[in-house]
Amino acid sequence: MWFKREQKNRRMSRGHVLDVKVRSDQARATRMKLAIGAFAVCFGTLFGLYLFWRAGEWALNRFVYENPDFAVQNIDMQSSGTISEDQLRRWSGVKPGQNLIALDLAAVKRNLEMASAIDSASVERILPHTLRIRVTERAAVAQVDVARGGKDGFSISVFHLDGNGFVMQPLDPAQSIIPLDQMSDSLPIVTGLNVFQLQPGHRLATPEILAALKMIAKFPGSPMAGLTDLQRVDVSSSRVFVVTTVQGGEITFGLDHLDEQLARWREIYDLGQRMNKTIASVDLAVANNVPVRWTEKISAPSPAPKTLDTQHSWRKNV
Repeated sequence: MWFKREQKNRRMSRGHVLDVKVRSDQARATRMKLAIGAFAVCFGTLFGLYLFWRAGEWALNRFVYENPDFAVQNIDMQSSGTISEDQLRRWSGVKPGQNLIALDLAAVKRNLEMASAIDSASVERILPHTLRIRVTERAAVAQVDVARGGKDGFSISVFHLDGNGFVMQPLDPAQSIIPLDQMSDSLPIVTGLNVFQLQPGHRLATPEILAALKMIAKFPGSPMAGLTDLQRVDVSSSRVFVVTTVQGGEITFGLDHLDEQLARWREIYDLGQRMNKTIASVDLAVANNVPVRWTEKISAPSPAPKTLDTQHSWRKNV
């Protein structure tokens, strides 16, 4: 009897185990089906998005970026200075026929502003065929002559400075709209600065240089305009700079109150005229009891006054 009961219990136990195993296999199969389904949905979604992105990219290229209807046909260019239109086009890197929408405006602006003669540039699309460019050029107010030695002897390298102290490479006559016979060499020469800082596009920011350039820019509108010309400006001293005129006079300026110093120079000049004398040297940095050294006035025709064009007048090139 006990043997039969034990056999029955064993059969019931094996059946229970088999039932649990079947349910476990079914659950595992169900989870696998769900995982495969989820993977298929995700893969299908991603693949669909990829196809949609590729189709959109193709459509943009076909109908926008490669569309000849948006080709650059006109470049509306205005410049404030004398750089020729052809040179500005070369610096911009823009060629007729390029797609206007695909054009990288930031790169065009950067290309133009890399030229030391250009202060700023703006670039704008005017659909469907026009690119508008506005260029503000730096106006040279002074120059620096640097002697360089070589196998063939010494040569002179010339750099220009604008009123803010930026160093510029002088324009080649072929880059300018001004004919060669009309180009002026009347810029005063700045001496006494660190020639190793003369890198095109670099700004010279010492107080003496900035004050000297500011005075040079003010000179054409000062009381001394037309009475003499600035020939050389020495910025090697501290807190002052010394101007040499074409008549040989040496005028020492302080760094501040330049308008008052220019007016004081005119008063001393007029005093010399009444005394039939000319200024040999004067220190305008001294506010009271200004030290002046005179020389006898030589009766000779004064040279024609030279002017500096420091104003921007816009010209248009299309």
